[in-house]
Amino acid sequence: MAILATENEQSANLPLVIVGMVLAGILTYLLTQNIVYTIIAAILVGYLLLGIRIVRPTHRVLLEFLGKYQRFSGPGFYWILPGIQKLYAVNITEKMVNATRQEIITADNLNATVDAQVYFKVKPDEENVKRSQYNVFNYEDQIVNLARTTLRNIIGTLTLKSANSERSRINDELGKVLKTETQSWGIEIVRTELKEIQPPQDVQETMNKVVKAENEKIAAVDFATARETEADGMRRAAIKQAEGVKQAKILEAEGQAEAIRLVNEAAEKYFIGNAQKLKALEVTESSLKNSTKVVVPSGQQIVNVIGELAGVKSSSQQE
Repeated sequence: MAILATENEQSANLPLVIVGMVLAGILTYLLTQNIVYTIIAAILVGYLLLGIRIVRPTHRVLLEFLGKYQRFSGPGFYWILPGIQKLYAVNITEKMVNATRQEIITADNLNATVDAQVYFKVKPDEENVKRSQYNVFNYEDQIVNLARTTLRNIIGTLTLKSANSERSRINDELGKVLKTETQSWGIEIVRTELKEIQPPQDVQETMNKVVKAENEKIAAVDFATARETEADGMRRAAIKQAEGVKQAKILEAEGQAEAIRLVNEAAEKYFIGNAQKLKALEVTESSLKNSTKVVVPSGQQIVNVIGELAGVKSSSQQE
């Protein structure tokens, strides 16, 4: 058995009432064969069925007796006196209303099409359920109108560019205003969502070109910076390489100088008065090291030839 439920007065299921009246009338006529009793029985059963109400868990109930608030209740089965009592079932689940599209003139005198959504719910306690019915007429329409007006006030102080980049701020301000203005309505503003801020087509195309140009500019700057960084890296590498070569030459020169110093010290210590012979030996060593070809004349010994290269006469030559 289904019972219709609305945000305002909850009514009975009329098809059920009609069927019940017909069945009651037929049954009474079969038993009494009296048309008057049949009509009375049908009316009585219809009146009883008209008073049946079934409320779902998603609703809270306000009962009125002869236009005066009587009591608050929760979901369940009810029977009221039709025409004397009224039952109002108020939905307490979260709902959404669309603030519908509207054109708003921004601070830079551009027309922007704006759309937003508001999510809200009636607070489930008795006092707030009563407020939702007795303090405001059709709170859903009121929220829509209030949201539209608030959006015009907020976006009207912003440029189109700032409005697009500050959506979170617009949502926050819209939510704060709605919460403040609906305090006495018994509802809770859960959140607000700015769906879109759409500029005129020509303005949108211009903005797209500007964004494209800015992106290309940034890309060019990044490319130039990368090339500059690469060139700087190569320059630093070349400097490091040159410094390495320089240092190697310095170390080589220092090694040669140290070798000369050691040779001189050895000459002074071991070859005193024989410097000429030492030099001759060094020349001979250098010649032999570089694979210099030495021609040995016929009839001479290799020892005598080496001695001649060194400038030293052998014992046989001295004789």
